[in-house]
Amino acid sequence: MTWRELTVPADEAHAESLSDALLEAGALSVAVEDRAAGTSGEQELFGEPGIAQPNQAWHDNLVRALFADEAAADAALLVLLRDGLLESLDGVRQDDVAEQDWVRLTQSQFQPVCVAQRLWIVPSWHEAPADATCVIRLDPGLAFGTGTHPTTQLCLEWLLRHAPLHGLDVLDYGCGSGILAIGAALLGAAAVDAVDIDPAAVEATRDNAQRNAVGLRRCCHVDALPAQRFDVVLANILASPLRLLAPMLAARCKPGGRLVLSGILERQADELIEVYSPYARLRRDGVRDGWVCLSGPVS
Repeated sequence: MTWRELTVPADEAHAESLSDALLEAGALSVAVEDRAAGTSGEQELFGEPGIAQPNQAWHDNLVRALFADEAAADAALLVLLRDGLLESLDGVRQDDVAEQDWVRLTQSQFQPVCVAQRLWIVPSWHEAPADATCVIRLDPGLAFGTGTHPTTQLCLEWLLRHAPLHGLDVLDYGCGSGILAIGAALLGAAAVDAVDIDPAAVEATRDNAQRNAVGLRRCCHVDALPAQRFDVVLANILASPLRLLAPMLAARCKPGGRLVLSGILERQADELIEVYSPYARLRRDGVRDGWVCLSGPVS
């Protein structure tokens, strides 16, 4: 199986907006790199430790977005053209990418991450720090969720602020690698269910739960989840599906239960709060790198 990589040139002013738009258009991942990398014009962007980063992107960038297939990449291009984010297709290209090679190359870049100075996310190919007391050992496989993305960290920080979760039933909707479900279980939840529409995510979550000696009550496709309500419903996906899922996600919460939503850009937060207003009183619960977490009680 191969995936489709879409590469779009962008100047410094537009690299971030293009990245966000590609994610909204269905990209599985987006990366920005210096177009002059490996040449005499290559820029140092990240500076020295303790010195603020001067720029958010290079002067001349390549935005690389990964899609499931050529049709999905073509559809994303049409969105960029329609919304005026691309004036032409000059310099735009598409290439097939071998799935397993891309996954392992990407994984090799991940390092252990500490969340809120309490919880370590440690990829399976690294050792945990010697002083780490709360650790999630993780191998995302082909699923989303390594602990490095701001939306994942925002959800984990919510769980840490509300720990211990004794006596609470938790649903991780769109579990990906299982990182939020495992975090909830480690932080004392009475029972945790994890569901996804992607079989690879269900498999990765089961494997990671076993790796962390965590017992999930259920780990299954969303359609196999029995009718049940939860004290906490976590959904770290994207704004578009969150809009459509509002009635269902709210219905999965017990009255007074908490919805925790992420995968939402700052500029989308007010709209999502309004969409969910018939069901829940959501507010901004955290902001990082242009992403927000919304949380609040269900009516």
